[in-house]
Amino acid sequence: MISLDQYKITDSKIHYNSDPKDLYNITFSKGLGTLTSDGILSVSTGKFTGRSPKDRYIVKDEKTKNKVWWGDINRPFDEILFSKIEDKLSKYLSGKNLFVRDCSACASKNSQIKIRTICELPWNDLFVHNMFLRDSLEDKQVDWTIICAPNFIGNSEEIGTDNSNFSIINFSKKKILIGGTAYTGEIKKGIFSVLNFSLPVNENILPMHCSANTSEKGETSIFFGLSGTGKTTLSTDKNRKLIGDDEHGWNSDNTIFNFEGGCYAKVLNLSREKEPDIYNAIRPSALLENVITDKNGVVDYNDSSISQNSRVSYPIHHIKNSVYPSFGSNPKNIFFLTADAFGVLPPISKLSPSQAAYHFISGYTSKLAGTEVGINDPIPNFSACFGAPFMPLHPGIYANMLTDKINNCDVNVWLVNTGWIGGPFGVGKRISLKYTRNIIDAVNNGELHKLNHGKYREHSIFKFKIPIVCPKVPSNILSQKEMWKDDKKLYNSLVDLANHFKNNFDKYKKDVSVDALKGGPVL
Repeated sequence: MISLDQYKITDSKIHYNSDPKDLYNITFSKGLGTLTSDGILSVSTGKFTGRSPKDRYIVKDEKTKNKVWWGDINRPFDEILFSKIEDKLSKYLSGKNLFVRDCSACASKNSQIKIRTICELPWNDLFVHNMFLRDSLEDKQVDWTIICAPNFIGNSEEIGTDNSNFSIINFSKKKILIGGTAYTGEIKKGIFSVLNFSLPVNENILPMHCSANTSEKGETSIFFGLSGTGKTTLSTDKNRKLIGDDEHGWNSDNTIFNFEGGCYAKVLNLSREKEPDIYNAIRPSALLENVITDKNGVVDYNDSSISQNSRVSYPIHHIKNSVYPSFGSNPKNIFFLTADAFGVLPPISKLSPSQAAYHFISGYTSKLAGTEVGINDPIPNFSACFGAPFMPLHPGIYANMLTDKINNCDVNVWLVNTGWIGGPFGVGKRISLKYTRNIIDAVNNGELHKLNHGKYREHSIFKFKIPIVCPKVPSNILSQKEMWKDDKKLYNSLVDLANHFKNNFDKYKKDVSVDALKGGPVL
């Protein structure tokens, strides 16, 4: 039996590397979750149904002070206050039933980190089982420790945080403290933030907020995108093998490798018809979060009354068409996914390397009316590297690494609008998943470029190349100009969006390459 004495946690009953069945039973018996009609554990994450980025901190010390890009996203925290919170958590957890798991992150053995999680809740431990690589630490070596105490409510004035909930990363102690929130995404994104710092700094490996899959021929595709743009959906394809759905590294051997051992998919509006692989992956050991069930335990995936961010975690082997171990070769195609609610970006466009750098640093998508209080019209949402909340370094560092990879490995980069066509949200319509899948298929099998070689149209403002034809997609769908009824409104909306891009990019100008600066819209 392991001891937690080194963490000053004493007199606790420890459940070590528990089986999913046991965690199901413990969660259900304690009234912490319910079972659906299909026997899947369903829980509520409580007050927090998503991450709380304003309450995420990084300890500022000798290791981080000159490397982290400090600001509203990477908020500095005092190392003495960190130790104070750690002591309080140790006292709080002592004497409790705790769920401890040893696991790891990174499929690449050369980059793998050994992780120990100490969880207050059994279903938090189930999430860890589902999401990380499931291997015990034979030598009991631990690189990083995560202590997760959702029911610990801190006094913000006393512990130095803005609120009672927090997620704090200490790179010197190699510890992550999570308190006051049961949202499981804080656990996975904590380790993702760690890798986004350590891999570029120590190993010259590019970490990416992306999904990845590969063909039978071993041709890899990468999908970057913010939440809700289709990363998980589009990479989970019956005709291709899934490498991973969210976090990957690209090393100097030109190998793509998954950081995780599972998937964390959105389930709002999930159906067997549209997303059969994800739907069928929801089987015993999966964990549903913030879904609504009827009196018979049948899940209503269309009900968003708890949250727009209802999710499921499951081990990656629940996807039958997945790769093990989770590696891929050098990518042939990279897709930047954006849900453009202004309805002006084409469904597919080809980017030059400089445009790829610009759009990577920009990380554009939209926030929609109704998703947050006070949002009545679409709002442009820029998140550098398609994952700013998890990127401790300056975005230019990641962009330079990506540009080098693109140039050295002859990769095609595409901007894919999974959002609106023919007008903005409320006027136009969202492009059908069927058409987007057909576009992605045509890119991956080479048909799109073959049919449009020498025939691409240059966009008047963004200057990227727009194909004029795509198999199994009506030609008018490819052109917003043909889909909009009012050319003047389309042009004005394009100018408006281009100005949003320019204004957002101003803060990066002095620290990014000349090539990246050349990749933006021209007015």
